[in-house]
Amino acid sequence: MKAIRVREFGGPDKLQLEECEDLHPGPGEVLVRIHAAGVNPVDTYIRSGAYARKPNLPYTPGSDGAGVVIAVGEKVERFQKGDRIYVAGSVTGTYAEQAICRESQIHRLPENVTYLQGAAVGVPYCTAYRALFQKAKARPVESILIHGASGGVGIAAVQLARSWGMNVIGTGGTDRGRALIKEHGAHHDLDHTAAEMPEQVMKITGGRGVDIILEMLANKNLGHDLSMLAQNGRVVVIGNRGTIEINPRDAMSREAMIIGMILFNTPEREMAEIHAALGAALESGVARPVIGRELPLSNAAQAHEIAMQPGSYGKIVLVPI
Repeated sequence: MKAIRVREFGGPDKLQLEECEDLHPGPGEVLVRIHAAGVNPVDTYIRSGAYARKPNLPYTPGSDGAGVVIAVGEKVERFQKGDRIYVAGSVTGTYAEQAICRESQIHRLPENVTYLQGAAVGVPYCTAYRALFQKAKARPVESILIHGASGGVGIAAVQLARSWGMNVIGTGGTDRGRALIKEHGAHHDLDHTAAEMPEQVMKITGGRGVDIILEMLANKNLGHDLSMLAQNGRVVVIGNRGTIEINPRDAMSREAMIIGMILFNTPEREMAEIHAALGAALESGVARPVIGRELPLSNAAQAHEIAMQPGSYGKIVLVPI
């Protein structure tokens, strides 16, 4: 089989397509034929060696994907050969034609969802769900501001928040991005590069501020976020690339909370809850993953470069050819 291998940490050029031996599942494991692999920003951090959790070298990147079960190991009970599944976590990595996963890392893919869309579920939708419901404790009628709402996590959050009965404000840096945000359910779309954006948020909320902010780039926006919160508002920090100085009084006066999260810290029980909810959302059409770019597996380096550029539109997906 073919797989992307990283033999030393560094730039995108460290992603090399290699011919590897076929895989075989052990007890409690499932072998998946990968039809599509999702690319996430965290994949680039791990590849660079800058992430807190470093895999042993060499390794195959990727935790998201979708495909078909081609073999199961002993003690696997819920899946059998031929099942359509999406992957959210992998033992061997999903940037490959085959991947071994623990049984708990794969989930049924409804017939109305394509393999490309299935590869866009894992990190984006799990992150959005955990941020909204397990961390921010979102409630219907509340207002939410989703920064970078045209990306994979952002689109997922827009869809889930809208279906939950929230007043959804999404931000994007381009006309195309803001049109996508509106298309997927945001009541309002704002330009996060505009200096007047905080004033626009306050106008939309009648001067009250928003109850929840999902923050994808805290090192740039967190200071402004606190000034846009309603009383008892919550900011969930999903992404960050540096440091920032804030005024704690903005949080104190509102009795606001700043909540950090990393998806990989999610306890097993809470992750099971997330996938039960997402399975229903996919089947019902509430969750509709958007594919921004589809590239061959051999173009993994290009995919990593694109993943770190501003102005993302949905999910980047690699397809073995």
